[in-house]
Amino acid sequence: MEGTYYKEWSAVLDRAMEFKVYGHGGVPVLALPARGGRFYDWENNGMPEAVARLLHEGKMQLFCADSIDAESLLAGHETPRRRAEMQEKYFVYLTAELAPRIAALNAPEAKKPPLIWCAGVDTGAYQAVQCRLRRPGVFAGAVGLSGLYDMSRFLGGCEDDLVLRSSPLAALRKNGICNKNLLAKAEDNTLLLCVGQGGYEGDALADTQALADTLKETGLPCHLEVWGGDVSHDWYWWGKEFGMFAERLFG
Repeated sequence: MEGTYYKEWSAVLDRAMEFKVYGHGGVPVLALPARGGRFYDWENNGMPEAVARLLHEGKMQLFCADSIDAESLLAGHETPRRRAEMQEKYFVYLTAELAPRIAALNAPEAKKPPLIWCAGVDTGAYQAVQCRLRRPGVFAGAVGLSGLYDMSRFLGGCEDDLVLRSSPLAALRKNGICNKNLLAKAEDNTLLLCVGQGGYEGDALADTQALADTLKETGLPCHLEVWGGDVSHDWYWWGKEFGMFAERLFG
């Protein structure tokens, strides 16, 4: 599917960042790649085709972002604090730089910027959920597919305040107590989580269930679907899941 390519400077990351846009109007959806992924992974794996009808009919517009995982979550040569700092910079890029750009491209004449949805797979699901939970005034909701939400595997323990902010499970239940004050503006939170029980879904299944349980305990609404044992951790299934959820939300 044809998209429009952009490469624009990010002040917070001090580099040019790439993204690609599909569709001509409708609800803007920020799409985040799997760990270590690139903005073109969604196109290369058929995700725009999974929602082709919605894109062609102007019911949704897809904005596929790049990642900096090699310098943040996956930077094993760096200290946990340094990895958390880079993750926070990426979060600021998504929410304070890319989000306004998405709004401007999606509805240039609007007096009030549209609320954006976000969707992600694997660690991209974590990024999407973070955007919704921490910036509910910017993001209307999030779709997390096969997400990894326990950031201790990437950032270490949450004794550090910055690491804590970067880990939704830890932030929601600091010291075992649900910390709803962190989400004071998200009582009407819209989160849709999906995971399979097939190949390589073990960590994602555990993390997704833990997040859904924690959100429920916190009093924040969340829709969870656990698919069958044939549903594995790969783009084939993510395309089916995303297509189904997008039809429900925007169709």
